[in-house]
Amino acid sequence: MSAHELHLLSRAKMFNGHQEQYRCFSETCQTDMTFGIYLPPQVLKGYPAPVLYFLSGLHGDGSELIRQTGIQRFAAQWNIIVVFPDTSPRDSHISDSANEFIGQGAGFYVDAAEQPWAAHYQMYSHISRELPDWVERHFPATQERSIAGFSMGGHGALSIALKNPSRYVAVSAFAPLCHPTASRGGKQAFAAYLGAESEAWQAYDSASLVQTTSRKLPILIDQGSIDPLFPDELQPEAFVNAARANGFNVQYKVRPGYGHDYFFIASFIDSHIEFHAEALGL
Repeated sequence: MSAHELHLLSRAKMFNGHQEQYRCFSETCQTDMTFGIYLPPQVLKGYPAPVLYFLSGLHGDGSELIRQTGIQRFAAQWNIIVVFPDTSPRDSHISDSANEFIGQGAGFYVDAAEQPWAAHYQMYSHISRELPDWVERHFPATQERSIAGFSMGGHGALSIALKNPSRYVAVSAFAPLCHPTASRGGKQAFAAYLGAESEAWQAYDSASLVQTTSRKLPILIDQGSIDPLFPDELQPEAFVNAARANGFNVQYKVRPGYGHDYFFIASFIDSHIEFHAEALGL
């Protein structure tokens, strides 16, 4: 497959748009990467639309967001393209680990600097630069972007937006891992991918990044009150307090009785799409 050539894997009609899945060779990750994309009805008619990147949590590959959140109904209503990336490179030749926080399905949206991970685990660059280039090259997409995520994907969405505030109009997250350098999973992943604790860790820690980012993106965070990872592992309050102290407009809502699952996301996905639509000027 030549560089930048997309290979269509599947297509289904949904809310008069198309839910599609593609594979493309990644120069960044040096292997084939897959992504899902929802194209609203207006886009199928050739009218360009902005793009929302929705990042999956630990061991997700995007398919769970596609199948279990109901996001397409609202993306069709607001005419927003939604892209669902994988969480890591995957194949028999890609390094893996028995540790649940490291390896295939657990890329943590960083550019790995340590071997054997550095050869393929360049997920930050893939999501922030390479994938948008593919989308804007092959689909009727504007260069207006927004980003969202769940759990580990919430960490990815927040950190990528804060590191590239001029490229995203807003960021939202469900139960995000907000302070990975102070969490069990984050520490293990960062040690493997980035090496001994250093400034490199802080460069992917949203609770640190939000203290220095100059452009104040709008932020929406939903958190379930009975999430077993809340508050110790996820630590949203550490992030929210730091963000508000630095002048960010953060909408933070703890939802009573909700857990760490796709039922939670499906219950509030409409408000997240409306949040992004408003930021995009739709």
